[in-house]
Amino acid sequence: MRLPLPLLALAIGAFGIGTTEFVIVGLLPDVAGDLSVSIPSAGMLVTGYALGVVVGAPLMTAAGARLPRKTMLVVLMGIFIAGNLLCALAGDYSALMAGRLIAALTHGAFFGIGSVVAADVVAPDRRASAIALMFTGLTLANVLGVPLGTLLGQQFGWRSTFWAVTAIGVVGMLGIVGLVPKQPKPQAGALRGELAVFRKPQVWLALTTTVLGFGGVFASFTYLAPMMTELAGFSDGAVAWLLVLFGVGLCVGNVAGGRAADRSLMPSLYVILGGLSLVLVVFTFTSHAALPAAITLLAFGAVGFATVPPLQARVMQQAAGAPALASAANIAAFNLGNALGAWLGGLAVAHGLGWTAPTWIGAALAAAGLGTAALSGRLDRRSGPRPLPAEPLPTGPGASPAAADAAGAGYGATSSSNRS
Repeated sequence: MRLPLPLLALAIGAFGIGTTEFVIVGLLPDVAGDLSVSIPSAGMLVTGYALGVVVGAPLMTAAGARLPRKTMLVVLMGIFIAGNLLCALAGDYSALMAGRLIAALTHGAFFGIGSVVAADVVAPDRRASAIALMFTGLTLANVLGVPLGTLLGQQFGWRSTFWAVTAIGVVGMLGIVGLVPKQPKPQAGALRGELAVFRKPQVWLALTTTVLGFGGVFASFTYLAPMMTELAGFSDGAVAWLLVLFGVGLCVGNVAGGRAADRSLMPSLYVILGGLSLVLVVFTFTSHAALPAAITLLAFGAVGFATVPPLQARVMQQAAGAPALASAANIAAFNLGNALGAWLGGLAVAHGLGWTAPTWIGAALAAAGLGTAALSGRLDRRSGPRPLPAEPLPTGPGASPAAADAAGAGYGATSSSNRS
């Protein structure tokens, strides 16, 4: 599929956001030394960002409910730029944490609203792939942004990395201004409509599937470095290249997951979550030798990030007619999954269960996510198929709420998503 220019602009913004989220991990020693804090205290900059995403995703989306989506994306990129500029200028730990929190507030809303815009600029049978293309910016952030940002910070000081991310944010904002088509202003009562979707059990089942499924990814990924060095026998210097290998898998899985979800959403979700659980079980055995561990790591990256497009598309499908807030809430759910998986994996390690224990926990979480998805699919079959719109939603100024509700019954769904 040819890359529409609006998706390129969204992907650039996603690249900047993904880079600023994860690059701090590689800069922790530099930040800690320069600001005279301990490395665990510096590590709270990661936790603080994740909490900022969880809080900011629904709040920022709700705050912008009366603004056209393009306008809100521009506002979010402006706040993101301001947060990273504060990080670059930070003279102490508190200022750096404040900058991280400000930048984090935009994360969930950007991906949530951006997912809706991405799905809206392509044909209905390409929506999941369009979401995947936007998220390619996030995967490239892991493959290129984080290693290059870390190298830049190590060579020229950690503040230089945040200056670079600030510049990327400016490019992303200009791209959105120039390339994303004008979006209509939401109708009166749009926020009430967005909030109403949370009365639906299927929306909560979709969000729970995201927490459990992606929690399985981060339970293992968080402790990847010690598992590779202590068990597989890699040197500390090889970890960066292993992360690049994992990132290559992310890129492949992201695109494949989007295409699979376009063909058949729920069956794809079942296969991907089941495959994730299986790969993690295999990883507990292959992690004891270098070559098998590297091969499995590539597969882990691919199947782990293949979950993202169908999980996001599923929430948008179930939040029919009002997908933006639920979509942003799903980004918060991804981050809750990150925190849950890392916390459970850390408990296992702290109790002396070894470096493979987090991966076993990840396999269990992914299996639980599969069970939740299966329950949701069963409810779909009981209630009958959800109709899909033959045309894009009538979102123009003259569209009536009744017409939007009728067409919105399948909004965000893919062409074959009814085949459970």
